Amino acid sequence: SQSVQTFGRKKTAVAVALVKTGNGGIKLNGCPLELVQSETLRSKVFEPVMLLGRNRFKNLDIKIRCRGGGHVSQIYAIRQAISKGIVAFYQKFVDEQSKQQIKEVLISYDRTLLVADPRRCEPKKFGGRGARARFQKSYR
Repeated sequence: SQSVQTFGRKKTAVAVALVKTGNGGIKLNGCPLELVQSETLRSKVFEPVMLLGRNRFKNLDIKIRCRGGGHVSQIYAIRQAISKGIVAFYQKFVDEQSKQQIKEVLISYDRTLLVADPRRCEPKKFGGRGARARFQKSYR
């Protein structure tokens, strides 16, 4: 069967999506995607599906495994993996034109759906309680 593997990243969370021909199932770590906790995060996960319409997903199976990071960064990694997976699948097995169309829809909505966010946590230094904040200075 036709399949592509893509990944999404956000901070330290990594999601790997396996997109193959199937019947429209989207699974996250073996559970349906509808069971994602908290309403707001669930809507975030379904953004690529909503933007492209269900009919683009109805003959695809997507299996996602996600690890690292916290709840929110995992959600962002997952949606990026889904989006990149669809684009890669269309490029490899469908045609260039529909891939370009999908890409434009996703990028115009939110660039992080296809392009990883390079920001990372900055390490703490001595002489202060954070990466940039310093301890207060006193003269006596």
